[in-house]
Amino acid sequence: MKLYILALFCVCSLVKAEEDERLPNKCEVCKFLSVELQDALEKSSRSKEVLEVGQVLDTGKRKKKIKYNTSETRLTEAVDNICERILQYSVHAERPGSLRYAKGTSQTMETLKSLVHKGVKVDLGMPYELWDEPSVEVSDMKKQCETMLEAYEEIVEDWYFHHQDQRLENFLCTSHVLNMSERECLKEVWKGDMGRKGRAKESASKSTGEEGANNKAKEEEGKTHDGGEL
Repeated sequence: MKLYILALFCVCSLVKAEEDERLPNKCEVCKFLSVELQDALEKSSRSKEVLEVGQVLDTGKRKKKIKYNTSETRLTEAVDNICERILQYSVHAERPGSLRYAKGTSQTMETLKSLVHKGVKVDLGMPYELWDEPSVEVSDMKKQCETMLEAYEEIVEDWYFHHQDQRLENFLCTSHVLNMSERECLKEVWKGDMGRKGRAKESASKSTGEEGANNKAKEEEGKTHDGGEL
């Protein structure tokens, strides 16, 4: 009975989240476009590969050699389908602002799946195998990402070749895409969710520390001091 009550509560929470559904704004689109592109480039930055460009002429002149990590090829490969990576995100309705978009399953969906695995019947109005499909919000962010990337392609190239000393988020979003009043989401930083185990560990650690302090205080109270100490 308790499981059914919990399932009902979770479903109601999910319905409420759907009622609050909103399409991502320009700040959020630019933020996650920058995050994904910066990440893709950082993963390929350690490559020692050398590319040969140009044609071998009849004179026998060799092709020009350039480092992969400074080449246009690296940027092209990183940009290619970068917006597809947005589809890996889920809506975490329990989080505020732009932090609602994150990779991984939301707490609500984890709870619902756990109930299903325990044999509880949960009806969300869609087949279970579709629960992990991208939401309307995430699909819209992917489309906006493609439009923004096309509109600011030259800015991204300028950053790549001349301004990588700056974070892409700052160069693209702050300096070129967003007005002053549209930058609020850039200040939002996810500090991590410790989860149940993490919170339990922190709580246990805190309790142990408090217990140790109390025991020490009791020891001090019960300690006998000789005349020299006094």
